[in-house]
Amino acid sequence: MRHIVGSHEDADDVVQNTFIKAWTKMDEFRGDSKVSTWLHRIAVNEALDFLRRTKKHSNNTSDPQAMSAAASMHGSSADSYFDGDEIERLLREAIETLPEAQRVTFIMKYYDNMQYSEMSKILGTSEGGLKANYHHAVEKIKRYVLSVGGLK
Repeated sequence: MRHIVGSHEDADDVVQNTFIKAWTKMDEFRGDSKVSTWLHRIAVNEALDFLRRTKKHSNNTSDPQAMSAAASMHGSSADSYFDGDEIERLLREAIETLPEAQRVTFIMKYYDNMQYSEMSKILGTSEGGLKANYHHAVEKIKRYVLSVGGLK
């Protein structure tokens, strides 16, 4: 979740909300999928909801300092665990520029090494669509790193 929301503290909140929601909705689990798939879907939805709430809050405020803090909150430089490596910083920035579907697909494939079939169950999207999202995400990340980072 940290790769989706941007910081360990926010990821902790998302994970806590995930388990609270899973506990309260346990009677709604139908057994159509593995429990891990069900939990992962709840976690991804919680992370995306968190990002939407944060974005909505930062868009509704007129305080420039609050807007600046909200904008930097999800950046890699705001994370005290970030080691400052230039490539990791560029990758994180590039991921943040992706549309939501491509960002989530890339994170699940790249960081979690998840199979498309499992991602399809979690996200409710076709494997072909996920492969296309991943391909487009990789291309956009390459372009970003080459243009902003000046790497060859």
